[in-house]
Amino acid sequence: MRRVATVAFMCLVASLASAKVYFHESFDNGNSNWVDSTSKSDYGKFTVTAGDFSGDEEINKGLKTSQDARFYASSVAMPETVSNEGKDLVVSLSVKHEQGLDCGGGYIKVMPEMDQKSFNGDSEYFLMFGPDKCGYNNKVHIIFNYKGKNLLWKKEPRYPDDKLTHVYTLVVKPDNTYALYIDQEQKESGSLEADWAFLEPKEIDDPEDKKPADWVDDAQMDDPEDKKPEDWDSEPEKIVDPDAKQPEDWDEEEDGKWEAPMVPNPKYKGAWSPKRIPNPAYKGAWKPKQIPNPKYEADDKLYMIRKPLSVIGIDVWQVKSGSIFDNIVIGDNLDEVNAIVDKTWKATKDAEKAALDAKEKADKPASDDSAKADADADEEDKEDL
Repeated sequence: MRRVATVAFMCLVASLASAKVYFHESFDNGNSNWVDSTSKSDYGKFTVTAGDFSGDEEINKGLKTSQDARFYASSVAMPETVSNEGKDLVVSLSVKHEQGLDCGGGYIKVMPEMDQKSFNGDSEYFLMFGPDKCGYNNKVHIIFNYKGKNLLWKKEPRYPDDKLTHVYTLVVKPDNTYALYIDQEQKESGSLEADWAFLEPKEIDDPEDKKPADWVDDAQMDDPEDKKPEDWDSEPEKIVDPDAKQPEDWDEEEDGKWEAPMVPNPKYKGAWSPKRIPNPAYKGAWKPKQIPNPKYEADDKLYMIRKPLSVIGIDVWQVKSGSIFDNIVIGDNLDEVNAIVDKTWKATKDAEKAALDAKEKADKPASDDSAKADADADEEDKEDL
């Protein structure tokens, strides 16, 4: 047992020794290494700041959108190109929507080498990852590009919709599985093939298979033993209102003969129909048989980047600006990436929450406090009475 434990420990040490963080953008030294796109003339401007409140003004510096109702496009070249063949790919970023985002993106794009000045929404990418919101549509995007097609995630988990910083981490593994973490807690996981339309379906309907002419589609049938009661149709649908009285001022010479109005007959039973019973001939909903799809091609490397990763970009639209992107990390080991998250987000999150609470209290209109004081005074007066 001790030998097994020793071997396991040595394997762990070896994996950590080979683990690597390829890229970490903290914006501690500004964003001079980022290239703003000139693909459009009216892109919004980014600033570097910790925002209107923070847990630590230095640690929490990030790239902030600063102009309302604008598209933003800026990117940074990684210090080295990255291939994830045979390795985990770990992508992490933090986003703070301190403005109270109503409609806009908070995601990044992971891309191959490109002309950064020309970066725009049509630029090729391998992965688009991060939160997105418009109205009630709040979700985390994980979009892969595969053979020229951008593949939407079949799941749509919601993200924490508040003004605090949150960390989004994605792990893509060589066994073609993945896991999503929000604030270091796993929220989703599964198979790449199952949760994205990377491949054609393995099986399809047989176009030659036809539904038999005697196939019974009805799950229920009329009860042949059920008979209509003999007195069923004895009552009319409407009857003369027995409570109606001729108005005292009714003049038959001028108004004609008075007739009581007709009202629904409470004894009328409506059109009769036999009761329904299970159909013994029912075979279920018919479906054509499944056959192998000739277009299906297995791919055991769905996880793998087809071109080396070289550039990280932010390409978003925001109606109300104020989102702050920070601590963008690319690595091949979750523990190593989480170590960075521990030193940044985790180390400052409680102080950030306290700073937000203090700001909201300071921003609260004085009239609200006076109204509350008046209400408290009224309650005290009632108690005295």
